[in-house]
Amino acid sequence: MNSSLSQSWAIQRRIIFALVMREALTRYGRHNIGFLWLFVEPMIFTIGITIFWTFTKAAHGSDLPIVPFAITGYSSVLVWRNIPGRLSNAVLPNVGIMHHRNVRLIDIYFARLLLETSGVSMSFLFLTLAFWVVEWTALPEDVLQVLSGWLLLNWFGWSMGLLIGSLSEQTEIIEKIWHPATYFLFPLSGAAFIADALPPAFRDFVLWLPMVHCVEYIREGFFGSAFVAHYDLGYVVTCCCVMSVAGFLNVNYVANRVVLQ
Repeated sequence: MNSSLSQSWAIQRRIIFALVMREALTRYGRHNIGFLWLFVEPMIFTIGITIFWTFTKAAHGSDLPIVPFAITGYSSVLVWRNIPGRLSNAVLPNVGIMHHRNVRLIDIYFARLLLETSGVSMSFLFLTLAFWVVEWTALPEDVLQVLSGWLLLNWFGWSMGLLIGSLSEQTEIIEKIWHPATYFLFPLSGAAFIADALPPAFRDFVLWLPMVHCVEYIREGFFGSAFVAHYDLGYVVTCCCVMSVAGFLNVNYVANRVVLQ
């Protein structure tokens, strides 16, 4: 029994690794810096926002340093925005390899999840260290809290990605709605403000969005006593659990009813 499980796990690891490499080569190619675009692309976006906010002296409702504020804010946006976007309509480009017995829809989703998560996470880590070296920012006061908040935010992105990705295979309306919805969600996501600076009624409204809790928790780990955070981790975990279960069930439905038709 244990031998069979270990063999199956070894096979799935090789399949997912191969799918990750295939996806990276398909997306970034072998020319110029190739695979490094996985990390450079989110870094460019985050650096651009950081420079813009720094030179325009954008107000975010507090006296917190703008550089780490921008890094934590826009990096979080890349998680919940990019992951569902990458999982939307993932079947069509991969329908040919799904005829292989060991390649399943969930493997394709996991490959894209790992690729996107690793890129944004490495960007977040590198920018924090790079700006610390040039003394544009200090290191987080509580590294473990930042790490746990980042993992929680990525769980939210994964669960939402599985749900939106699998729903997009059933109707094209999901993809058409999701992309414009991200533009409406961005100013409400906590990336460009702190919840403590909001009027209480509006704060209660934005705290319905789980990503706001994650950003507040990460920033509390970054800024410590200088930051008054508003979050409910139990609420975020509950949302992630519900979306994860719904996502896995819908992925299974799509794999059995849609992909095989």
